[in-house]
Amino acid sequence: MQQQQQPAPVLLQVEGLHKWYPLGGGWLGKPAQNVKAVNGVSFDIHRGEVLSLVGESGSGKSTIGRAILNLDAPTAGQVHFDGKPLVGLTRRQMRPLRRAMQMVFQDPYSSLNPKHTVEELLSAPLEIHMPKLTVQERRERIDAVLKTVGLNPAHRSRYPHEFSGGQRQRIGIARALMTQPQLLVADEPVSSLDVSVQAQVINLLLELKQRLGLTMLFISHDLAVVGHISDRIAVMYLGRLVEIADAESLLNNPRHPYTRALMAAVPNIDPRQRRARELLKGDIPSPLAPPSGCAFRTRCPHAQPACANGLPELRFVDRNHATACIRDDI
Repeated sequence: MQQQQQPAPVLLQVEGLHKWYPLGGGWLGKPAQNVKAVNGVSFDIHRGEVLSLVGESGSGKSTIGRAILNLDAPTAGQVHFDGKPLVGLTRRQMRPLRRAMQMVFQDPYSSLNPKHTVEELLSAPLEIHMPKLTVQERRERIDAVLKTVGLNPAHRSRYPHEFSGGQRQRIGIARALMTQPQLLVADEPVSSLDVSVQAQVINLLLELKQRLGLTMLFISHDLAVVGHISDRIAVMYLGRLVEIADAESLLNNPRHPYTRALMAAVPNIDPRQRRARELLKGDIPSPLAPPSGCAFRTRCPHAQPACANGLPELRFVDRNHATACIRDDI
């Protein structure tokens, strides 16, 4: 009998992550207020895995990415990278770990300094993390990485404005790869690109994952985009996870009403495949004053009075498929 393959070891572990932003108050008798951008999120990412984080704008996805890399210090909770705790580390203490953890930013237009050439942009990480490399060794590494992301090394003397949006994002990916990281956090890496270019960048990231063994946290608001690249998908709503499962299970059988609504919003060009739509009612609640109980209940077509009684926790409804909904009959 064939033995079941053991899962790869965990590279990134997030436990009870909170990120709150103070919003005035606390004086002249006014109570202090906090925007609870991330409110108790936990998940693991195994080595070589792509976990996609999906949700509407304002759900806290990008905040999680920045908090994981300690670019924006968490309010509470724990983050472990390869067994090492990251929360509370100073910038100096984080520096040795930054080489192994890199980020691809959303906007390739603003994330690249327009005054620097491609060679200068890609040299910067090497000067910080590999200062002993010679000029020739840096150039050889730059050329190799440019080839890896599908760009011509002869263009290293050009400036960002001389490239298209898709090419600029490839430069951003190349910069993230310069230090040979283990973990790549891709924050909406294709949302600002033309639809015709999005597939090229997604295919590039998938190829890099397979060739280099990268572990990836892929952040997006579009379920149609993440389906091609993800091993697992986690869905966020108002700072909390509402569903997490392997990609096939979640896309074929979403269990949370919010995930179903996101799926219904994905365009379908085949008129023969009619998809049942679960239209959302109302507006997204303010994170300053979220509803009691399940935050999604004010927009959920299946809400019951019991949904307001307590905060639903993630629970497994199937093997490797968890949802934060009290109902099993929908």
